[in-house]
Amino acid sequence: MRVSILASGSAGNLTLLETENTRILVDAGLGKRETLARLAAVGRDISHLDAILITHEHIDHCNGLPQMLALWKAPLYVTGPTMEALQRTLPETFGKRLRGVVTIAHEQAFSIGDIDVRAFPVPHDAVDTIGFTFRADGIKVAICTDLGKLPIHVRVHLRDTDCMILESNHDPEMLKFGPYPWVVKQRILSNIGHLSNNTVSEYLADTDETTGFDARVRYLVLAHLSEENNNPDAARISAKEALDRRPTFAGELLVASQVHPLTPIEL
Repeated sequence: MRVSILASGSAGNLTLLETENTRILVDAGLGKRETLARLAAVGRDISHLDAILITHEHIDHCNGLPQMLALWKAPLYVTGPTMEALQRTLPETFGKRLRGVVTIAHEQAFSIGDIDVRAFPVPHDAVDTIGFTFRADGIKVAICTDLGKLPIHVRVHLRDTDCMILESNHDPEMLKFGPYPWVVKQRILSNIGHLSNNTVSEYLADTDETTGFDARVRYLVLAHLSEENNNPDAARISAKEALDRRPTFAGELLVASQVHPLTPIEL
């Protein structure tokens, strides 16, 4: 499986997962021109998609969806409440360009080509935010961003993962003294906001045999970093401090970018 994180952050999110036979786009937060530019930057020229999956209706995850539907004419996989929200949020061209909608539910397992997918709910201030795990040829990938805390069921879904894309949105001190209005800071810090570097570090240090971080991941990608309230060095150092206390961790720690696509991960 190949994982290409083309963009990650509050200005747009976009990840491409590929096997030899199947291509899935997770979220569509960039427009057509920028999406194609990011694909070209990682050496991909995509003529066909098997599915577009949307995690939730916030604009940084769906802004480019009408253009992606027009470009690839792929079926849309989305929960019912999120679909209703997309219809309210996006322009009329969204409905006109739909080429099929597959409604998915919490904890539902389904297959797209040779990739087995499971959707699971995460706590965020959208109508029905979900994360995903993907399995193919014995490889498991998890995408889990836009959540205010890590409840037990989410931690369980993240176990036995080869590539984990996990939000590390903000540094609490940078957020506290940063430029955001207090009401926005409260939202980010809430249980339906975004994960801090500290929360991620605590999770990575958790050795619980059923709900903790099992340290077997080959690639750990810190994602959805705030450009105002975080920086890659702060997120990396915070995570590394926890990982250094886990002698069994032998994976690679990466940080996804809003500005540049990450070098594709080959699994």
